[in-house]
Order: sequence, then C-alpha cells, then structure tokens
Amino acid sequence: MPLIVTGSIGIDSVEAPTGTAEQVLGGSSIYFAAAASYFGPVRVVGAVGEDFPEPFFNTFNHFKIDTEGIEKRAGSKTFRWHGKYHDNMNIRDTISVELNVLAEALPPVPMNYGDSKHIFLANTDPTSQMTLLNSFPNRTLAIADTMDLWINTQREALLELLKQLDGLVLNDSEAILLTGDTNLIRAAEAIEKLGPQFVVIKKGEHGSLLHHADGQVALPAFPAREVVDPTGAGDSFAGGMMGYLASLAEDQTVTLHDLKRAMAYGTVVASYNIEAFSLDRLMNVSRADLDRRFETFQTMLKLES
Repeated sequence: MPLIVTGSIGIDSVEAPTGTAEQVLGGSSIYFAAAASYFGPVRVVGAVGEDFPEPFFNTFNHFKIDTEGIEKRAGSKTFRWHGKYHDNMNIRDTISVELNVLAEALPPVPMNYGDSKHIFLANTDPTSQMTLLNSFPNRTLAIADTMDLWINTQREALLELLKQLDGLVLNDSEAILLTGDTNLIRAAEAIEKLGPQFVVIKKGEHGSLLHHADGQVALPAFPAREVVDPTGAGDSFAGGMMGYLASLAEDQTVTLHDLKRAMAYGTVVASYNIEAFSLDRLMNVSRADLDRRFETFQTMLKLES
C-alpha cells in the first residue's frame, strides 16, 4: 500500500568544507520520499512555485515518486534554504530561509490517494500536518517530524497534533526544547505522555534512540569514511524507517522489533545520503546496495555469546 508524505519541497544552496551546491533540489518531503521509495510506492502532497525547475521532476521520476499531489502554483515562489556547515559538520548556520509557498495552504489531496494507510508528516508547520492527517481518518500508522521553529512559534498546534500521532521523530535538541529536559530518556518519556505511542530521537553522528512502551533501543550511526553534505540525513533516516514499516503487512501491529529494524534501515539510507550533495548519492544506490550495507550494520551490532 502506498505511503503518503507531506512536507517542504525546496531549492537549497549549501556551503560545506567539502564544497558548495547552488540551487539544488531539497526539502524534507523529497529526501524522505526518495529514501522511502526503496521499500515501496510513495505519494507526495505539497506545493512549489512557478520558479521550480522542471528538470527536478526527473529526480522524482527516477525514484518513481507519485507527484500527482504536487501543485506547481502560478504566482508563488518555491521554498528556499541556504545553509553553511562548519568544519564540524554537526554544526551549521542558516544563512537565509524563504518560506514562500510553504506558508500557503496545502493543495487538495488527490481523490485516488484516499486508500493510503501509512502517513508521514515530514517537517513543515503543524497546521499543514494536521490538515493532511485529517484527510485520512482510516489510517493505520501516522508519524511526524518537527523542528525548533514550530516548537517555538506554533507550540499549541504542535501539542494538538501530538495527540493524534502514533509516533514522533525529532532530533535531540528539539526533544530538549519541547520538554525542557536535557536527559533524552526522560525527554522521550515526557513526549510519550503528550500522545505518541513511540518516540525516535535522532542524534546525528551519535545515532538514534527509540522509546516505546515495550522497551528502548539505541543504535549508532553507520561509520562514515567521508561526510560530504549532511543535509537531509534526518529526513532520509525517517524515510528509510517509515518505508520499511509501510512495507510490512497492512494489518500487522508494529512491534518494538519492527521499529528496531526500521531504524536500522533508516540509518543505512542516511549513511548513503551524506556521501554527496542533494540527492546525488541516492540517485546511484539500489535496494541491493542498501541490503548489503544493512547486513554489514547487523554484523557490527551483533554481540557474540
């Protein structure tokens, strides 16, 4: 069954110690959709401006992303982000951000998307996330991502959204900001009390942490020989994770074991994403490549008796 996602679709400019990339395809829903596409069909709902380059749609086609839900809006401009990474690639500065069409209402959900059961709300404002969520009352699994901007500026809307979610994905600094607790275990427990059944906290090069009613999971990042561009790593992690979960039997209850494997696949997809700017590396990765690296990751994590 197809997975559906909404979030930003943008034009990025990135400065890093490894080089620069000007006016390249970016956005949370696009990194997510590309990563999730290795596991099954993906549909995207979102809007771009009339300045959105037509060649970017070739990338969507490469990943077989269903773009019927993407509206190219006359008179509007595409979301744009310009960031600069420090020598320590865990630290970056936002040079400029232009919300543009991202500040406008979502396009309507195509009627033939109505059978989607797995919903991912990639990083965008919680009002837009709730709008998409409400379009799928018969959903099986709904997970969202968020960021510091929405925690600071739309906290009440975000808290209402959390009550409707099965899971939340966010990074460590956002978990601390949302809860006021610098201990990530306690922060995850506090977020669970706000509504989600499970919480996944991304920690960059230090991996990820899952808090679930049945237990906790801590996974390291996959060791990277070279990091070219970390942009979209968290979104591709979420895409790999959710893509794997959506590939399970539709009526299957998601277990702690399922989530652990999903996080491992997300980690593997993200490890490829950081090897080049934009989606360039994922454009040249196959599902067989992912599975081989997944097996390597499994071997690394195995403790012999």
